[in-house]
Amino acid sequence: MQERIVITGMGTVNPLGLNVKESWTNAVAGKSGVAPITLFDSHEAKLQVHIAAEAKGFKPEDFMDAREARRRDRFEQFAIAASKEALADSGLEVTDKNTGRIGVILSSAIGGLHSLQEATLTNYKEGPRKVSPFLIPMLMPNGGAGMAAIEFGIKGPCFSVASACASGADGIGTALMMLRTGMIDAALAGASEATITSTGVAAFDRVGAMSRRNDDYSMTPQPFDKNRDGLVMGEGAAVLVLEREADAKARGAEIFAELAGYGATADAFHVTAPHEHGTGGAAAIRMALDSAGANPDEVGYINAHGTGTPLNDQAETRAVKTAFGDLAYKIPISSTKSMTGHMMGATGALEAIFCVRAIREGVLPPTIHYETPDPECDLDYIPNMAREAKISLAISNAFGFGGHNAVLAIRKYS
Repeated sequence: MQERIVITGMGTVNPLGLNVKESWTNAVAGKSGVAPITLFDSHEAKLQVHIAAEAKGFKPEDFMDAREARRRDRFEQFAIAASKEALADSGLEVTDKNTGRIGVILSSAIGGLHSLQEATLTNYKEGPRKVSPFLIPMLMPNGGAGMAAIEFGIKGPCFSVASACASGADGIGTALMMLRTGMIDAALAGASEATITSTGVAAFDRVGAMSRRNDDYSMTPQPFDKNRDGLVMGEGAAVLVLEREADAKARGAEIFAELAGYGATADAFHVTAPHEHGTGGAAAIRMALDSAGANPDEVGYINAHGTGTPLNDQAETRAVKTAFGDLAYKIPISSTKSMTGHMMGATGALEAIFCVRAIREGVLPPTIHYETPDPECDLDYIPNMAREAKISLAISNAFGFGGHNAVLAIRKYS
């Protein structure tokens, strides 16, 4: 029998808050993190999208030395902030004895887009000698993982998984497998993303993925709603501390939940569009449940990928129906992206935290902005108001460009 892998720490920076408690409180309250873009002048950049879900009030100097912060991209600053909270929450101490047995799997779909864009403009306007000598460590997607290892003195396996918007969930799933095989005893696992730049917004808008409700953004994004018109870009980081159950119990750690299962598949269909029938997503859900040794009727909540794009929400609804059959109509589902926006690779990690809190507190966060039912999306999406419910197993879906599907299964610990 496999040893159980448990969650003993959580940390986050995101559009709903700069820590787990604040973020969860705002998620349950149905608060939107969407507002006009302030990180740059979107009008000067001639964009057609002027809204985003920024990590408001984030000051890197609150989490690291100011000089060091200037040498780190925004996504790396987020990664350190979330990792610090997660480690403090867990009480796990990095020592000479255990440092080589702790892994750092902090993922990113894009990496340092802020730094890359700035350096490109500098090179064009002022020449290569003006490009920062810190550019490479600032833009590389593994920068968050590498800097966290340096920050905390962790010497075990350290890397980043890049699977588009499934990156965070895949990173957590990879850590789960490494723990199960005995390669490591503990892990910092999650993801960080900071793509709210003129290049990032322009690129996602050009593929037709983004909402353009700039003048009245009070009802966007609208996952699963008939009138949904696209995603709203978010940013932030979320990190879990994972341990083998015996080790966590031996040091007297508080165990928040069990990371019970992980599934990952590929659509092998299209580079940006999901398979219309959601077959890859359904297969990943089944795989995660098999990995958890769970039956479909045990699932009490699904945190959906739920981006608010017409194709994604329809395909995900079909995936849930394929995976659960008639049970699909009885399982509450919500898209917390309706509040956080789409934090790209980091969202799956944050949504895993929301699943933990839902299990522990008996409250399911809502899908806000839900107004008009879509005949093609006809499941229970917990519209607009949080719901009390005692659940023992939740799953979190994360689907990404390239046809990546990752699903985590999280179980109540007892």
